[in-house]
Amino acid sequence: MSERPHRPPSEVRIIGGQWKRTRLPVPNVPGLRPTPDRVRETLFNWLGQDLSGWRCIDAFAGTGALGLEAASRGASEVRLIEQDSALVAQLSRLQLRLQAAAVRVERGDGVRALQRLAPASMDLVLLDPPFDSPLLAQALPEAARALGPQGFVYLESPRRWLDDELAAIGLALYRYLKAGAVHAHLLQRVKPVA
Repeated sequence: MSERPHRPPSEVRIIGGQWKRTRLPVPNVPGLRPTPDRVRETLFNWLGQDLSGWRCIDAFAGTGALGLEAASRGASEVRLIEQDSALVAQLSRLQLRLQAAAVRVERGDGVRALQRLAPASMDLVLLDPPFDSPLLAQALPEAARALGPQGFVYLESPRRWLDDELAAIGLALYRYLKAGAVHAHLLQRVKPVA
């Protein structure tokens, strides 16, 4: 039994950075469940307000809220990957409206996009696939491979991932938050034992 609301909000907003308070429309698309404002605010408090120079990928972009939040805070490269053509069109319009030069919108499969990344090439990998989707199990190992040594993976899921599950992929929990049905994990590479 899911605790989450049946209908997503009609819009979300960018919390901080140069596009603070910019509203992002949330169309009624099956499986689309944008990260709540409060959870995004906590995530970017954990990461820091200035992401200057960071390379990011939002592998299941949806509304683009996570990736655009990173770009708003100075990330130098943000790839928004989305399969739904209507959402891709909306993301492209937003990218133009915001004149977001660091943002690249791509239509495609998030797992495949992660597989194509060079090893250790990303500072931030954002994983928020459709709720209850089996895609996380495929995406997480690819995200770990693409993660730079000081980078982070943000993982949003309907359950808490256990330490041993994460360790098997080479990741460790850095921060965790449960908000309603959302389990938000901020992960880092497992540190080598000295």
